Amino acid sequence: MSFSVSPLAPKHVPDMPVIAGVRLATAEAGIRYKNRTDVLLAVMDQGTAVAGVFTKSKCPSAPVEWCRAKLKSGKARALVVNSGNANAFTGKTGRASTALTAKIAAKAVGCSESEIFLASTGVIGEPLDATKFDGVLGRLAETAEPGDYLAAAKAIMTTDTFPKVATATVKLGKAKVTINGMAKGAGMIAPDMATMLSFIFTDAPIAPAALQALLKSGVEDTFNAVTIDGDTSTSDTLLAFATGAAVAHGAPKISRASDPRLKAFVKAFNQVLANLSEQVARDGEGARKLVEITVEGAKTKASARKIAMSIANSPLVKTAIAGEDANWGRVVMAVGKAGEPADRDKLSISFNGIRVAKSGARDPSYDEAQVSEAMKAPEIAIKVSLGLGKGRDRVMTCDLTKEYVAINGDYRS
Repeated sequence: MSFSVSPLAPKHVPDMPVIAGVRLATAEAGIRYKNRTDVLLAVMDQGTAVAGVFTKSKCPSAPVEWCRAKLKSGKARALVVNSGNANAFTGKTGRASTALTAKIAAKAVGCSESEIFLASTGVIGEPLDATKFDGVLGRLAETAEPGDYLAAAKAIMTTDTFPKVATATVKLGKAKVTINGMAKGAGMIAPDMATMLSFIFTDAPIAPAALQALLKSGVEDTFNAVTIDGDTSTSDTLLAFATGAAVAHGAPKISRASDPRLKAFVKAFNQVLANLSEQVARDGEGARKLVEITVEGAKTKASARKIAMSIANSPLVKTAIAGEDANWGRVVMAVGKAGEPADRDKLSISFNGIRVAKSGARDPSYDEAQVSEAMKAPEIAIKVSLGLGKGRDRVMTCDLTKEYVAINGDYRS
């Protein structure tokens, strides 16, 4: 698939530094697309720890089931990702495909099949021909180098219009450690763990249990606070890999997520997750507006999250934003239907810092021309004040345009 780059794409793509213990390679396996890379192999050194969070869909893909089963060991040597086919809703054939892919990858890398992690994205319900990886993964294992994260991010794209990468460097003990991440996702995004596919790599020496705790906590206000269309994928996978190579430079081995020496690392780790999740919102299918929704004054943070998501997933709110219409009535509707405590007569609503509704009615100082001009901006901030408590939360989304319908109407054709 080929789409024009989203107007919301980041203006700057960071230089992605090398991470000791990680090598990458991509290739064209002919899974679905022509004349583009569609398979990624990441090879990690022995001793690499792995953590993961996955979709809560009751119809998970075969690769999700594979990863869940293998995650228990906490060890990883390779990651294989393909685009064009989700290997979801494929029954026994799908499970056989994952097993064969892992077997081919394990032979190529020289490790146990239990140390292979898999992810697939693309069309649901189509069998994945894993024999296409035979030979390809062997060549990739031989040519993999500690480098091109941008190429890796491009290989896992489907309807994405730009590759999504982020990086951070931070001190851990006496050593500088690096955190690199990549993600793909533009549609079928209402994460209930992470986003479509995302992979984080670091040379920090963090034990699997500690890494798992950091990841589970980190997704809550990042990937779990993003929605494009309210639809949770069958394939959502977020994996984090820690090679531990920074030990050689003085980084302490971390066994507990509560270790105070991790404070700066956790902040940087969460910043990478936040950066990637915002890029997913920026690349929402057909999007022309990035939308931040903040709900404050709720009874609890959880209540604020539910109300914010109700607003973010409302087609009426999203189409109003696409039409550059500050239609606070649709926001009121979304607040009211959320099923959370709300008092109409205490409600205030703002668009890009301009209050349009106050105390349950139109703001007395409302100026249509001023608000209309503000709605032309590519980034829209909606703020809802409930006046009931101290609960506050924010989520990211985008507008809903005709292009979204066109993309998804033609997705399989």
